[in-house]
Amino acid sequence: MLWKTLEQWQKRAGLGYSPRTILQELGRIQSSDIVLPLADGSGRELRIRCVVRPDRAQALLLERLGLELPERLRIPSRIDKM
Repeated sequence: MLWKTLEQWQKRAGLGYSPRTILQELGRIQSSDIVLPLADGSGRELRIRCVVRPDRAQALLLERLGLELPERLRIPSRIDKM
């Protein structure tokens, strides 16, 4: 079902009929963690997960599909406590 949905988005955006190509292109978008020590001396860290800016081709693809990437991602609590 998700494959067909992506295929329809792609068709409406005039991007052909190959969801695999879109998934490969968008799969290259990465996120990075920025880790900063807290100044309270507790040894704890502040971790911020940021999405790396897409390159020009990825940005055009996202625009054509009507999608917008967030600047930051929330880290699920179950992962944060590992």
